[in-house]
Amino acid sequence: MTKIIKNTLLVVAFIPLLAMSAIELNTVPNVQTGDNNALSTQEMPNNTTTTINIDRLEKALRINTYFQERSMPLAGYGMQFVLVAEKYGLPYDLLPAIAVRESSGGKRLMNNNPFGWGSAKIKFSDFNEAIEVVGKNLGGGNPRTASYYGGKTVKQKLYTYNGTVITGYEDEVMSIMDKIDSTKIAEDTVLAYSK
Repeated sequence: MTKIIKNTLLVVAFIPLLAMSAIELNTVPNVQTGDNNALSTQEMPNNTTTTINIDRLEKALRINTYFQERSMPLAGYGMQFVLVAEKYGLPYDLLPAIAVRESSGGKRLMNNNPFGWGSAKIKFSDFNEAIEVVGKNLGGGNPRTASYYGGKTVKQKLYTYNGTVITGYEDEVMSIMDKIDSTKIAEDTVLAYSK
């Protein structure tokens, strides 16, 4: 019985957090369930269409669960991380893992910069902007930094990011990625979103 209550509270807690992430990205979902068990959205005013599928939702919940279990301020930004990773061709757990390594998931940071980007001297208005900017750079989408990050493996990106300063940095971040990826989420939590 307490497991049911706990899972219900988990679902209730994540719904507003995911909604906030979607609102910030101008992808407010009109949740409809189809035969393929995908969550779809209506066309947005800027004529873009976003599909939120179960795989994407599971990734976002896995990130949020990892952060929430550790009382990290980045809990609730899971969908933002997933969408930015997809946009720039990054593994979904790369940016969250860097944020854990650099700022304990937003616990120790400066300038709304959980990634330590630019030696943490670069200021961001909020976490959404930080996720977008760092994702764009690591994905090779910024012409100024594309030669450092574009077309590189994850390990090469991490070496450039901070591996030249901290020996073993790449392995540390990749280990955190593995932990995020293996984070357990309740199956009924995912199913609750697909109804």
